[in-house]
Amino acid sequence: MSVFISNAYAQAAAGGDPTGGLMGLAPLVLMFIVLWFLMIRPQMKRAKEHKTMVSALAKGDEVVTQGGIAGRVTKVGDAYLNLEIADNVTIVVQNQAVVTVLPKGTLKTL
Repeated sequence: MSVFISNAYAQAAAGGDPTGGLMGLAPLVLMFIVLWFLMIRPQMKRAKEHKTMVSALAKGDEVVTQGGIAGRVTKVGDAYLNLEIADNVTIVVQNQAVVTVLPKGTLKTL
């Protein structure tokens, strides 16, 4: 009776993936490797260099903080250090706030 509608029959299942599905993970693994070498590894190296620089700070070093304050180290503690930023003006900052150590003699006004 159905003139316009044809019968729909189930088709056979498609063949299995010959690679076993592992090739689907390859792009994800490749992206992780690229991310590791381009972002994570350099950041870890930079953090290690900063930690070494901070642990090597000594009295008399001329430094710049994250806030842009330049000064001479007058006292080094475990977590804090004293910076002389002008004559008779000393501030206390965290050791981790030091961004760079300047060459000796850079700050001549102190």
